[in-house]
Amino acid sequence: MDISTAIRVVFVQKDPAPDRLVCEAEIIFENPGPLAGLKLVGFSLWRGPDGVVYVTGPSRAFGAGKERRYHDYVRSVDGRGEPIKRLKSWVLAEYERSLCSSGELDKQARDAAESDEKLSDFV
Repeated sequence: MDISTAIRVVFVQKDPAPDRLVCEAEIIFENPGPLAGLKLVGFSLWRGPDGVVYVTGPSRAFGAGKERRYHDYVRSVDGRGEPIKRLKSWVLAEYERSLCSSGELDKQARDAAESDEKLSDFV
């Protein structure tokens, strides 16, 4: 079974949501084995101030006072960052693919263009 049929990602809209939250993502495990029928939650897609969408993974904040650190729940076995980047890139690619198949990407592009036109009226 290849990876595309073994796991999939589901995007969940939250309402109400913080301003820049695009949606949340859940990774669903479908392959036979101990993870079958389970989902990994806690991924979020955010829109940065520059309009670029990025993915954050499940983590827990800890610290005292003004110092804040995060303990990531999903980590690579060998401590390298590449596997995490690959996972986040896959989630983002699946999101973009879902937008393309639903026609939502075209709507977002039109909305962004209209927003840019409205802003240019003030310049």
